[in-house]
Amino acid sequence: MQKSASRYHGLDTLRSLAILAVIGYHLLAFHGDTVRDWALPVVRIGWMGVDLFFVLSGYLIASQLLRRYSVGSRPGLWEFYRNRLYRVMPAFFVVLGLYLVAPAFREAETSAPAWQYATFTFNLLTDHPAGKNFSHVWSLCVEEHFYLFFPLIVWAAMRRPSLRRGVALIVAFALLGVAVRGWFLFHLLRPLADQDGFGAAFMRYLYYPTYSRLDGLLAGVSLALVKTFRPGWWAQIARRGHALLLAGLALAGGAVFLFDDRFAAETGTSTASVLFGFPLLALGLACLVASALSTNGWLRFKVPGAQTCATLAYCLYLTQKQMLHLVDDWFPRLEQAGRLPWLLVYLTICFAVAGVLHLCVERPFLMLRDRRRRPSGARSDIKVQAPFPLIPEAAGEDQNAV
Repeated sequence: MQKSASRYHGLDTLRSLAILAVIGYHLLAFHGDTVRDWALPVVRIGWMGVDLFFVLSGYLIASQLLRRYSVGSRPGLWEFYRNRLYRVMPAFFVVLGLYLVAPAFREAETSAPAWQYATFTFNLLTDHPAGKNFSHVWSLCVEEHFYLFFPLIVWAAMRRPSLRRGVALIVAFALLGVAVRGWFLFHLLRPLADQDGFGAAFMRYLYYPTYSRLDGLLAGVSLALVKTFRPGWWAQIARRGHALLLAGLALAGGAVFLFDDRFAAETGTSTASVLFGFPLLALGLACLVASALSTNGWLRFKVPGAQTCATLAYCLYLTQKQMLHLVDDWFPRLEQAGRLPWLLVYLTICFAVAGVLHLCVERPFLMLRDRRRRPSGARSDIKVQAPFPLIPEAAGEDQNAV
């Protein structure tokens, strides 16, 4: 069964895989002795879970905005921003507050200035010593910048909508990312080839900043555009779920090859990965998302526990890294019992803390948001001519929406 009450089970599966990949990667980075040798090849590429989140966010957010245009109305910008505020800010500021007032909650010795976290400029302004607290917030900064500017770009582009203009805009942003990454690589990073600072500079100027990480978001937006405004094309795509899955795995595998030894400044691998690895990875992950949305792909089936994990994904993202530190503090002798007991305790605490944050903070604010949301059609949207053929589900709400 593909979906139930407009919920795509495949998207839950992918979101669950994304957060588990991020947890595994941080586990390797900060507590690597608990990772089994057989799991290393998979865990080492867990950083790509963030890119999968970007593709999913691009698709879901663009779908929400474009759905209104597809039925001949223009969404209210304040309504969109208000919904994002209710969704993101409460849990985020609770966790940030714990970082600021509870030293035991911090996983590292140093922190960026509090205002960088609060204004979501951490990924643009901070340097990259390995020991920064709450450093994983960089990806949330990218998401917030997308939430801020994408509705404005859509609003401007839809004043005179055309497929050609939309494609040109997406390609332009993708090429801009390649050009900017290339400039930083050859003018800033390559002079550091014989020094120890290449890896830190790579993270600061190429990995963290929003201008370098638009590829996944653009890929997700592209899927939403096709699904919303080109139903004939989407119908053809949706019938090829198995092929999309295989293509996505092949393309993502190619990106894994390009990113092998990604800090090597003197090899062609570094150049290829910086310039083309992110777009290739985004394309592969977009194929996986399309397969999850298809009518016959393996990813479309419901996986037990995936919906719960997907529901907790944001709270897990906010808290999983500091739980590595707290488990060691709370259970100093646990490692002596072996890697498996430590891992089970860590995962149990991760999900328990995320569940408490979701039930006590995230969910109440989402319910408040939904109570204050005006009924569909009650607001005075500016009516516009529907620029493209419509799809039957265009007016519905996708329960996977972030």
